[in-house]
Amino acid sequence: MLTNDLHVRMNRDGVTSRRSFLRHVAIGAAGVTTLSWMDAMRVQADELRKRGMACILLFMPGGPSQFETFDPKPGTETGGPTKAIDTAVPGIAIAEGWTNVAKQMKDLAIIRSMTSKEGNHQRAQYTLHTGYTPSGSVKYPSLGALVASELGNPSFDLPHFVSIGGRDAAGSGFLGMSYAPFVVNDPNRMPNNVELPAGADAKRFNRRLQLMSRLEEDFARSGGQARVADHKALYESASQLVLSPRLKAFDLSDEKDALRDRYGRTPFGQGCLLARRLVEAGVTFVEVQSTGVMGAGNWDTHENNFERVKTLAGVVDPALASLVADLKERGLLETTLVIWMGEFGRTPNINARTGRDHYPRAFNVLLAGGGIRGGQVYGSTDKLGRGVAENPVTVQDLFSTFCHALKINPQKENMSGVGRPIKIVDGGSPIKPLFS
Repeated sequence: MLTNDLHVRMNRDGVTSRRSFLRHVAIGAAGVTTLSWMDAMRVQADELRKRGMACILLFMPGGPSQFETFDPKPGTETGGPTKAIDTAVPGIAIAEGWTNVAKQMKDLAIIRSMTSKEGNHQRAQYTLHTGYTPSGSVKYPSLGALVASELGNPSFDLPHFVSIGGRDAAGSGFLGMSYAPFVVNDPNRMPNNVELPAGADAKRFNRRLQLMSRLEEDFARSGGQARVADHKALYESASQLVLSPRLKAFDLSDEKDALRDRYGRTPFGQGCLLARRLVEAGVTFVEVQSTGVMGAGNWDTHENNFERVKTLAGVVDPALASLVADLKERGLLETTLVIWMGEFGRTPNINARTGRDHYPRAFNVLLAGGGIRGGQVYGSTDKLGRGVAENPVTVQDLFSTFCHALKINPQKENMSGVGRPIKIVDGGSPIKPLFS
């Protein structure tokens, strides 16, 4: 049946897709059942790409303590010396040290009832990036690769998936090199090797690429098709980037000093500002990692937890709050899902080194944008924070919520490298109360 929205919509580049419009009409007239499975998936992807959604993941490697972030327990035996502060939303308090986030609370939602079974860093980071536990037979794609494959415009000339501050925990998995993350180690510098080779203009550069493609044909015919395909995808992406007029999105010197100061003149703060610039330029997914902050390392606070988190929060708090405010001011927050999370939380008990250990049983996640209704808390832990008291949220529930915000079908199947269809999310349900 034909839908009521058969008007010609604009994609993220502002280009009207007449072909997609005609295809939509054709589907309505002929019915989806007349299409092959692969054609149906392509049509679905075309429709999604026109919606202009994007995602920014702020990942806290090491596992941030929920007690010292967004689920403090002041005055209890497990709360330690951490005090709670009021936010812009009456009745919602968060840990001290997050003053800027507290002011931005009307645009933020906290999930305090996350729960997982993975307490090992490597396995937990993989799980919180893919929605799946590690498997020896299948290399699952990360959230960034999945979102890029579903929403990225195939003709776009910047990478669909950019990782700032380090590689993510999974990469593109069985989706291939076309959706692998483009890594930016230092947001304060332009990416390496993005200039044309010396003495080569765009025309000569393209001739070289064509020659390389012809040289690879023999290897492909002799059984190297998969490797050649990955190599071509990598070089096509790189060549598009080198020739793109949007490359200036990576140049933070275009921004006013006052705004750069507000985000914080740290690698993480400037990484968040770069994430906003990239999304504004049309990039679909950006991950910014909080690592090596001012000598405090990451969030694995087995010792000196309270002082280390204070230092870490001092960097992440202004950057997170500024990112959300900046996106909102530019009209991008409604179509950009912002995620703050780590791989698990920290123990209620404080160890002999004034630290907290790994604790996947109960931890918190913060969300904004993408249709998320700000100014609310979902779920809770018990008085001492030892377990979830109400509305437990599994990793699959969380990923289903991401998909709901980005208008992606979590039950869609992608074909894995072992010839088995794999759902984007295997189980779980979106947290509907989070949405307006």
